[in-house]
Amino acid sequence: MTGLPARLLLLADSRLPAGGHAHSGGLEPAVAAGTVRDVASMAGFLRGRLATAGLVAAALSAAACRHAAESGPEDEASWRLLDAETDARAPSPAQRRASRSQGRSLLRVARTTWPHPALDVLGALSGGPHHPLVLGAATAAMDGTPEQAAAVTAYGTVTGAASAAVRLLGLDPLAVNRALDSLACRVDAVAAEAAKYAGRPWAELPAASAPMLDLYAELHLSADLRLFES
Repeated sequence: MTGLPARLLLLADSRLPAGGHAHSGGLEPAVAAGTVRDVASMAGFLRGRLATAGLVAAALSAAACRHAAESGPEDEASWRLLDAETDARAPSPAQRRASRSQGRSLLRVARTTWPHPALDVLGALSGGPHHPLVLGAATAAMDGTPEQAAAVTAYGTVTGAASAAVRLLGLDPLAVNRALDSLACRVDAVAAEAAKYAGRPWAELPAASAPMLDLYAELHLSADLRLFES
């Protein structure tokens, strides 16, 4: 997360009114299944999420940032293609729905605060845009780089779920913060790897699988009691 201008830190701020507080990143169903029960198991969950879903989202965000900086408002077809590539990397319908829900929430904030033609095009996509694409386009609207878009996305991959763990399990916030600090180098490494894909053909973007996250997302929909949307 080094080298981020203050404006871009707003995208990583949990107080951004973009609905992130309503999503646990799969942490809530993992708690229900007994997989995550303490700080140590939470840290293991975060490492796995970062290496799979985090890498994929960060690469998509970096690609979207570059495309937003280079494309014009007439390039709706290309955004639909990148949206389809995002769909292809989310085999769980529940995860796709959650991503689009978060994307719509972030889009409302971004279009109001950092207007940009790419955000308008994303707003016209059927069903709403995926969250990583909006985050990447918003980064471009703030004159950020693909590397910075990847960094913000990778960071959010672990901090959102960690915050949910505190609420769900009553974990010591200081211990959770210590666990996040131990993951900082991994976050930077994933962001750096993801940013390398920004200029490649979109079909070559990472497609790391996380079958348990997919399963958790589907099980979460049928849970009798849910604190988080996803």
